[in-house]
Amino acid sequence: MSCPKKRKKRKKREEKKPCYFPCEKKKHHRSKMETQHPWRPRLSFKNATIVMTVLNIITVLFLLKGFLSSPSTRNNKLAPDSFNSVELSYIKESEEMRLALQPWKLIKRIKEIEQEAYAEPETVEHKDMKQTAAVDLSKRLQDIRSVNDVSSFKALEEWRKRKMERARQRAVGKNGRGNSQA
Repeated sequence: MSCPKKRKKRKKREEKKPCYFPCEKKKHHRSKMETQHPWRPRLSFKNATIVMTVLNIITVLFLLKGFLSSPSTRNNKLAPDSFNSVELSYIKESEEMRLALQPWKLIKRIKEIEQEAYAEPETVEHKDMKQTAAVDLSKRLQDIRSVNDVSSFKALEEWRKRKMERARQRAVGKNGRGNSQA
């Protein structure tokens, strides 16, 4: 019932289809084998995985080298720290001026006063002595006021006021506790 021409076309199509199962006719198998080059390696999933792993390891090593290298070695390549003699003398001079402007004696005296406040027990007579010492110190500082700038003087006055306020609060606190216990 089918036309003989159609049967011939079907046979030709069947011959062109590759054979996936072993068969007796191996002509089409030979033609595939002949087209593959023996020198060209096959890229399998295993080989691709190995290649990607090696590339990842190399990338990680470069990143670690960048992160672990010291910043000074990286900065030296970009901008070397070489100053000429004029710049060095200017830097030294400015550093000396900055150190000369700091009130070292005042800082030392303040530290001594703070150590005295924490070292000895608080008594009423001692508090009076501290208050007189603070008043005496403020008078001395008023004499030195012309030498020091206004901002450091204000800071010292604020510090003195805070110390006096703390001393008053301690006195009130001890008096309040003494009255409640009696």
